[in-house]
Amino acid sequence: MTQPTTNDYLRTALALTDAGVPVLPLRAGKVPFGNCPDCRDNACGGRPNMKTAGACACLRPCHGWAAASTDRAVVASPGWAPLWRTAAAVAYHPGGAGLTVVDLDDADAIGWARTALPPTRTVVTTRGEHWIYRGLMRSANGVRPGVDIKSTMAYARYLAPGTGTMTALPDVVCALADRGPAVRPAQSAVWPDVPVGGGECRHRTPVFLERGIAMAEQRITEAHTAIHATVYRTFLAVLSTHGRCGCLTETHVARLFTAAQARGESPRHCTDAWTNARTALGM
Repeated sequence: MTQPTTNDYLRTALALTDAGVPVLPLRAGKVPFGNCPDCRDNACGGRPNMKTAGACACLRPCHGWAAASTDRAVVASPGWAPLWRTAAAVAYHPGGAGLTVVDLDDADAIGWARTALPPTRTVVTTRGEHWIYRGLMRSANGVRPGVDIKSTMAYARYLAPGTGTMTALPDVVCALADRGPAVRPAQSAVWPDVPVGGGECRHRTPVFLERGIAMAEQRITEAHTAIHATVYRTFLAVLSTHGRCGCLTETHVARLFTAAQARGESPRHCTDAWTNARTALGM
């Protein structure tokens, strides 16, 4: 099989960003590139979407999965260019795309999945298969022999689009990581619960909060493609900035939902996107 060139990897990565899938380059050994000197040992504080929020503004893809981006300008930027020239693969952050990957490493694991799991989108890997489901959960390695779970706070190699119809994340997969039932679509709620707050951002001025909500509304309103992914990423960004400081109110969330529904999103999808964003951030 012909080995992809560096340009092939970058083209693949850009195509994935257009579909709303966060990507990053991998070096030999199927691992992310190491942090730059300024970010080594998390000296910069880390990426805002890592478990512990930080202030990293590095132009390189430091911090592994947390640096995965859906921004074409970032992925094709001069800061990433040297890494694409030596990249050995393209990776993506499943949780950032609202997905969970069941990584099956050998024939025994595949045999188990075919009897225990519902069929879904399947990608052939060098040693086994990736089974991809819609929904988020905690990532965990070695949940059973030859089986890893990659979703939030993890990355997976992108190898091919795969075959089959992608289905919802089943409870049996979530149970492998002892995290209870899968994130399911809400049946009736239109507006979700919001983090407890009083409308005043404790670490920023009210003007900053208002500007952030207005920019989020604009991002949703002006999206031309991948509306589902844009709504999820926007909710994730708002929650990562204000979800823990107690400044969000139902009025703020209603504004975001209204903007999304004006672009054709259903109330149920908005609720799912909000819930999935909170789950991805551990809220």
